[in-house]
Amino acid sequence: MRKLITSALSVIMFSAGFAQEHGILNHRHSKHVKLKSINMGDCHWTEGFWADKFKVAEKSMIPYMRKVLTGDVGHALNNFKIAAGLKEGEHKGMKWHDGDFYKFMEAECYLYAQNKDKALLTELDGYIDIIKQAQAEDGYLQTQIQLDKDVDRYENRKYHEMYNSGHFLTTACIHYRTTGQRNMLDLAIKHANLLHTQFMPDNKLLGRFGFNQTQIMGLVELYRTTQDERYLKLAEKFINNRGKYKVTEVSTTIGYPIGDMVQERTPLRKSSEAVGHAVLALYYYAGAADVYAETGEEALISALDKLWYNVTEQKMYVTGAVGQTHYGASTNRDKIEEGFIDKYMMPNLTAYNETCANVCNSMFSYRMLGLHGESKYADVMELVLYNSALSGISLDGENYYYANPLRVIEGSRDYKKMNTEYPTRQPYLDCFCCPPNLVRTIAKVSGWAYSLAENGVAVNLYGGNKLDTKLLDGSKLVLTQETQYPWEGTVKFTVEKAKRSAFDVMLRIPNWANGTKVLVNGKDAGVSVKVGEFATINRKWKKGDVVTVEFPMDVYFVEGHSRIEEVRNQVAVKRGPVVYCLESADLPKDTKIVDAYIKGDASALKTEYRADFLGGVTAITGELLLRKDKSDKSMYNKVGKPTLETYKTTLVPYFSWSNRNKGKESEMSVFLPVVW
Repeated sequence: MRKLITSALSVIMFSAGFAQEHGILNHRHSKHVKLKSINMGDCHWTEGFWADKFKVAEKSMIPYMRKVLTGDVGHALNNFKIAAGLKEGEHKGMKWHDGDFYKFMEAECYLYAQNKDKALLTELDGYIDIIKQAQAEDGYLQTQIQLDKDVDRYENRKYHEMYNSGHFLTTACIHYRTTGQRNMLDLAIKHANLLHTQFMPDNKLLGRFGFNQTQIMGLVELYRTTQDERYLKLAEKFINNRGKYKVTEVSTTIGYPIGDMVQERTPLRKSSEAVGHAVLALYYYAGAADVYAETGEEALISALDKLWYNVTEQKMYVTGAVGQTHYGASTNRDKIEEGFIDKYMMPNLTAYNETCANVCNSMFSYRMLGLHGESKYADVMELVLYNSALSGISLDGENYYYANPLRVIEGSRDYKKMNTEYPTRQPYLDCFCCPPNLVRTIAKVSGWAYSLAENGVAVNLYGGNKLDTKLLDGSKLVLTQETQYPWEGTVKFTVEKAKRSAFDVMLRIPNWANGTKVLVNGKDAGVSVKVGEFATINRKWKKGDVVTVEFPMDVYFVEGHSRIEEVRNQVAVKRGPVVYCLESADLPKDTKIVDAYIKGDASALKTEYRADFLGGVTAITGELLLRKDKSDKSMYNKVGKPTLETYKTTLVPYFSWSNRNKGKESEMSVFLPVVW
């Protein structure tokens, strides 16, 4: 009887619009979240960097991806059509290709939240109708299995059924929140009910099955949307199963590495080191953060705090990238791919840094920002977004990198032996998980710009925008933000509408921004301004009030920890949150990138915004030293005092490299040896 009453209440609350608050993460009612998401569509980019990127996403990235995934190249929609009996053929693409298509649909939902283009709704309805016809009567939906007569459901985890399921559930929730339509959500509920029936009971074989953990995030979002506790319990079950069973080869694991590779050797609550496949790990941590947001279990957040520190302070590149190697071993000597290795072991030339992993790093930090309300998590989000995320896509939005190294030397790698690394960005990757992951992030990043605090609003990311939202007490708040950040350091907020009683405006002061000034109506705000923290202004706001933030935008050098052997006696160049690099396009012909040295005086470097260069960026110019007598005749060569010649050159934002080489391999380096 109690189950029936609970179920009935859930239906009533759901149908009454309980879940119509539609943040990027719908956790307004999550008790253990300090900074809650604004509703999708509450923040619109108006000018500057992210407005430009969103426009490229709208006009180029998403249309190009649509052409690829709905045609014969990407074949993703064809897989659903074949499974639905609407087309003849066989499954093509990777086993996780369904998930790629769901992420593309999710990106379109975010686009609709911004532009309200009804043509997008019609398009999405068409996809959903095909998906509905492809779905089995009991809710099962996995085209790579349905189109393979030799494979049974949940026979082997290498088929990524849980990964596809997670993106299916997440996209369905986002679609419902942005459109108010239930046509995809009802399919997701049907699918989740099957997952609950299949995976909730203890089973030694299926207990190790859910290794690619997007289903945890998807199930929590479905719980938040429907208030059906079964989905939260199942999400928690997938966490509890990791490390519970003996790590040995069984029928369901053949064909994919076991152990640390898939986070199954150590229970999450006892974990303190990020291991294995970086994407699998970070999706897992993000899902666990979602579960903690609902349960408040101390053991979960304690482990996540340790893991976040290990990732960002011991295994993360200066660009915010993660996943140091393509192939290697964990500290427990398990075989791993595309993932984490020992702390401070940070190769540059062979750095893997999968675009998905970098995006997942920002996803994990966004969740930790909500849980703890501390600005350091938004610092990591910002670092990733401006650097190691955007480096995965060309400026025109139509070519992609899967891996994101920090140094490229022509002829140093045999790309014929690699399956995801390429000398230039590619118009299509057979493993197509990264492009839609990145594009959906660019499409939704306006939803990360602000969060709602207990009594006010927090500014997480800076960019020209208009915020039209409601605070947690239901009062209306309208702000405009004017800035050319990150190219300029001035940010101006104007209050258009606010409640009469006092509330907080929390401004993130980035960890690089020593000397930041905060003004209200032209006068010092009189609040504590510390790097790596929020500067909180509490006052009674009125229409026309202006908050101005002045960030120092000096060029500065960054050196690595002394245990990072590869970058010892080298520096990276940064300005604001943007990491710069040296590219062979800015060196004399036949000069190798490894022969360039930087002078140890950052103040001598000059900056200039160039609207017609690389889509509009601030370039850094200055003198380098080029070595002319380097010999690679043998592995080790006798050397005297080197000859160094001065050369004036340009450094460009790391995200913009490899856009001027016209299909030819370009050399590049983030870290440069320094002559002090």
